[in-house]
Amino acid sequence: MEYDRFNDIAVFIRTMRKKYGYTQKEFAENTNLGLRFVRELEQGKLTLKMDKILVALNFFNKTITVKEKPNNYL
Repeated sequence: MEYDRFNDIAVFIRTMRKKYGYTQKEFAENTNLGLRFVRELEQGKLTLKMDKILVALNFFNKTITVKEKPNNYL
């Protein structure tokens, strides 16, 4: 399903934040993102702004790449 990718990002951010010992508030402050945004990101909200998602990922030295779907992709 399409929304599973958002859950992958949510799980990644939450896992990495906890691994490095940041609270949601501390993570928000260190990335200059709002606490509400961080909470919604970790909950897998589908309507978040991509530029802010990229900021969160960049904090952990990660990014998103785009690749072509296989021909048999449904």
